Amino acid sequence: MKPSANDRENPVPPSSNPPKHFSMIREFQLADFFTLGNAGCGVAAVFFAMLYIDTQSTAHFYSSAGMMAAAFVFDVLDGRIARWRHQHSALGRELDSLADILSFGIAPAALGFAAGLRGGWDWIALIYFVCCGVSRLARFNVTAENLSGATGKVAYFEGTPIPTSIILAAALALAAWMGRLGENLYGGAWTIGPWELHPLALLFVLSGTLMISKTLRIPKI
Repeated sequence: MKPSANDRENPVPPSSNPPKHFSMIREFQLADFFTLGNAGCGVAAVFFAMLYIDTQSTAHFYSSAGMMAAAFVFDVLDGRIARWRHQHSALGRELDSLADILSFGIAPAALGFAAGLRGGWDWIALIYFVCCGVSRLARFNVTAENLSGATGKVAYFEGTPIPTSIILAAALALAAWMGRLGENLYGGAWTIGPWELHPLALLFVLSGTLMISKTLRIPKI
């Protein structure tokens, strides 16, 4: 379409305020560095779980669980610092979710696999757990605004928060301390169809199901 005479006589001036380039570094807040500490601990937990599979050293197993505990501390601190400094951002929220899925989704599943949950049904249980964690975090990000009260803060969680999976890491650490890893896992192994299922894997199924529950509401402190 050719421009009209009026368009040629009165051209639209270019915008005097073009959108600024998003600078990740400039957008970082103090709390975000604690969130990255959470993520780093989650990755270290996975690495230690992999080392345990290779070395069978319980020190590596305990270190994996310990890294998840450290990630939990960072997760608590980043929220408190953000509230203290009154600094909340979309970037921080996304960082928090991505760090949480590493530390409280993938890392516990990796530790469970290292502990001996390696049957076919165990795989499905662990994958289900991680997928529930991802879905729970995505739902929270989408609905956080709707769940906010008059103060603009989220009043409660729908389903259990994903950091509660630290309980799974503690249970596995206790099993390691009792010498109940590998073939000695609590509950033994059941052969169901073509695959094995360790009853301990059902704890991951329960945790994942509670995370995606719509009716379970946990007050946010």
